Amino acid sequence: MKIKPLWAVIGLLLLGGLYFTWRITAGRTDPGDQTAQTPPSTHIPALDELSESVSLPPFPMESAESGGGIRRLALLETIIPTRPRVDVITYTVQIGDNLFAIGDRFNLKPETILWGNYEVLRDNPQFLKPDQVLIILPVDGTYYQWQQGDSLEEIADFFNVEAEAIADFPGNRFDEIGEENEVAGLATGDWVIVPGGTRELRDWGPPAISRSNPASAAYYGSGSCGAIYEGAIGTGTFIWPTVTRTLSGYDWKPGFHHGIDIGGPEGNPVYAVDSGVVVYAGWSEYGFGSLIVLDHGTGWQSAYAHLSVVGVSCGQSVALGTVIGAVGNTGNSTGPHLHFELRSEIFGKVNPWDYLIP
Repeated sequence: MKIKPLWAVIGLLLLGGLYFTWRITAGRTDPGDQTAQTPPSTHIPALDELSESVSLPPFPMESAESGGGIRRLALLETIIPTRPRVDVITYTVQIGDNLFAIGDRFNLKPETILWGNYEVLRDNPQFLKPDQVLIILPVDGTYYQWQQGDSLEEIADFFNVEAEAIADFPGNRFDEIGEENEVAGLATGDWVIVPGGTRELRDWGPPAISRSNPASAAYYGSGSCGAIYEGAIGTGTFIWPTVTRTLSGYDWKPGFHHGIDIGGPEGNPVYAVDSGVVVYAGWSEYGFGSLIVLDHGTGWQSAYAHLSVVGVSCGQSVALGTVIGAVGNTGNSTGPHLHFELRSEIFGKVNPWDYLIP
């Protein structure tokens, strides 16, 4: 093969450069040329222009429901679900309070308020008074202070629940529960919540006081009487003990409150519900304040508590409807009312609503 001369190679390079320059300048446009093409428009149409020029298909709102989807709504408020309380809290007794009202406030039975506050109330609703600080359990049940040698099984049996109910309750916060319900980390004096636990409540009186044995109430207070053997006999029917007939405070509740609290302003007259003899007249030491007890000679006694005035004396015979005192607020009371009880030697303390003549 022949090798081309150097001058031929140089010539070819020059011709290639001229051709490349011509291709570049051929694509340029003279600024003065009015026939030159303009670049594409970059104008962005407004929303109203789009709505006039573009027809969008309607959005079917029902399609989310008919297709099994969930329609989302814009909620301005978020509801935080309430959770059951598991901790013990406290409450300060106010004027006008009673255990029923306090129980309702915290969705608890009145017995639970008593069981949680034995150190303060001693199982006696009449010991409730303003400014007391009460323990409020998170659930109905009892409160127990752990003693040396205790076991969950023994505590559960005493309060009529299963041991697991105590062990599993989150408010107790036990460190560890052994295979036989042995509790680790629980010291003498610690308090334990017993969910659903129950026990007997003591009846603090007034006690049974008859004309044949009035001295049985000697421990009850300075209003107790000496020997009484004779006096008026009742009819066996009972009228209302005061002018009002509305409940104000505790209602009858067997095992908890053995009478009814009748409302009315201080000073309202209190009547003997039946004829009888006064077997107690004066101060009581167990929360009832000024107290009168009548023995009706028919196996029945009636009691009138928290009086502002005691208008009779020991051994006095009174007739049905006699004014014997006045409504008051004495003793452990959170407001003026008459606490009234009826007792039968056969039936014990009975519900006054079933015996008082309307």
